[in-house]
Amino acid sequence: MKAVGYQESLAITEPRALLDIELPMPVASGQDILVKVAAISVNPVDTKVRKRATPAPGEYKVLGWDAAGEVVAVGEQVSRFAVGDRVYYAGALQRQGSNAEYQLVDERLVGKMPANLSFTEAAALPLTALTAWELLFDRLELATPSLKYPKPVLLVTGAAGGVGSVLVQLARKLTTVTVVATASRAETKAWVSELGAHYVIDHSQPLLPQLQSLGINEVSHVASLTHTDVHYAELVQALAPQGKLALIDDPVAGLDIMPLKQKSISLHWEFMFTRSMFTTADMHSQHQILTDLTRLIEQGQVKSTVQQDYGLINATNLRQAHALLESGKAMGKIVLTGF
Repeated sequence: MKAVGYQESLAITEPRALLDIELPMPVASGQDILVKVAAISVNPVDTKVRKRATPAPGEYKVLGWDAAGEVVAVGEQVSRFAVGDRVYYAGALQRQGSNAEYQLVDERLVGKMPANLSFTEAAALPLTALTAWELLFDRLELATPSLKYPKPVLLVTGAAGGVGSVLVQLARKLTTVTVVATASRAETKAWVSELGAHYVIDHSQPLLPQLQSLGINEVSHVASLTHTDVHYAELVQALAPQGKLALIDDPVAGLDIMPLKQKSISLHWEFMFTRSMFTTADMHSQHQILTDLTRLIEQGQVKSTVQQDYGLINATNLRQAHALLESGKAMGKIVLTGF
């Protein structure tokens, strides 16, 4: 089968950073399904793994943790899917990724894709939707009413990116919180407003004066999606006593948690691959989240977040997609379709 992989961790400007290759066809067994990949999208995790993970000598690493396609074979223990099902998923970090014509994935991580989306539109969603859903409901527990937050306010920093683009929609549709999103360019501000943010402020400027100008003196929850270390002091100051701070990025210098103590602020990490990496008892919840997401999309409550289409799945186009992600200028999701 065709695939895109690498043998050396190189800068994306290097031609060998990603290569067009041929690999053996995988075989489904156990709880795995074999998917013929129709479309993929690209995430920051792809660039991070490419920079950090060097495969064993003579082997190729295949990236990609977002795909939509058709089931062509199932393992003997599979109960949720059959040959011919159209599915979407993010998969597992420790396995070969979706930048290949065929991919094995555990059925517990897969959902049937929305009937009203194309493969391209569906491929944009799994990783970011799972991250956003887990952050909102498993980490920040926004579905649980609390006397601590009579008028909850959610601040979402870096809201125009892939995760933020889904998170803003889910927070608006599935909770009663006031959503304050941050963005710094005219087009990204317009995008997050369109997705449902009640207010949009500029993260290139001090956050507190902008919140206060909206009549918001404190926020109950923060979803910090990027540059947490840059905004950390302001986020702690903005958070209400007993507030919750959740993050997904990798703060360069780490975080000093002591400023959280006086307000009893709780800190939550969201890492979408935790369940698959450790085969947790609730690993199947990702199947359920994607199933619920499909229903929301088919009802018109949530939309795909495709913004850039880079054409066929090949090394040249994927190098361009990685370069855009590394520039920090991406909005919504980058997709590629077909081989």
